Amino acid sequence: MTALKLKNLVKRYGDFTAVSDLSLEVPTGSIYGFLGPNGAGKTTTIRMILDIVKPSSGDITILGADSAMDVRNRIGYLPEEKGLYKKMKAWAIIAYFARLKGMPSSEAKTRAFELLERYGLGDFANAKVETLSKGMGQKVQVLASIAHRPDFVILDEPFSGLDPSNQQVMEQVISDLNKEGATIIFSTHVMSHAERICDRILLIASAKKVFDGTVQEAKDLLPPRVRVTGDFSAAQLIELPSVNDCNIDEDGMLNIDISSGCTPQQLMSECFDAQLTLESFEYRQPDLHDVFLHLVGEEAKVATLR
Repeated sequence: MTALKLKNLVKRYGDFTAVSDLSLEVPTGSIYGFLGPNGAGKTTTIRMILDIVKPSSGDITILGADSAMDVRNRIGYLPEEKGLYKKMKAWAIIAYFARLKGMPSSEAKTRAFELLERYGLGDFANAKVETLSKGMGQKVQVLASIAHRPDFVILDEPFSGLDPSNQQVMEQVISDLNKEGATIIFSTHVMSHAERICDRILLIASAKKVFDGTVQEAKDLLPPRVRVTGDFSAAQLIELPSVNDCNIDEDGMLNIDISSGCTPQQLMSECFDAQLTLESFEYRQPDLHDVFLHLVGEEAKVATLR
């Protein structure tokens, strides 16, 4: 039940290593996020999976084949570099790519109109691509990559350049594909999309894998966070048994890392016992953005968006 398996994958360009010793397995029917800052190696990995570029070493198995070229009609791909035939109509673009993947002409045309209608572009089916907005054009290209009902879909930065409304549509497209049985990989450096829709994630930075697992497993790497204000200092909080670490954030609030095995309720009780007057007490579980900053460090602070 493995749709994709990478074993010790390496890609070098001269002295530069773009991907270093990457191994992972993508379960059939899963939504798998490739996460990392720009330049981390996500796109290079995708191009090796698709046999666009050859690995320097390592093995790739996709849909049971040694090369994506052997199962290319079962794969849908949205490249990072977007581009469409500007003079063609929206429906014709989608139908054209479906036909390239073996779909009969009449079925491809029907499928094109169906997809455009489903995802809010029905009124623009006969519009030429050059008249569409950037977001509309990107949606057309996404629909063209999935029109042939692929078993495996690879989307490289599908949310890039989309406004919040169209980002929601993109998330819906991915969820719908998955409900229809497709295995999906998408790359992004925006953690919120992955947190909402991924089953599993790969976190890659500086060409190396730093995490591979479920979203919850990633969140479990960090303790719960508590933010407080009150008439006391960070030094006083550090003395409490349930406090592992404490620092002041840009808002002037005290950020507390709770010790392993402790709860926010214990912390609050210890504050009262120590006669520390709390003015505010906020508790939240860490999100993927927090995990990313923790694992990737300063590189992530520069390269990522919330």
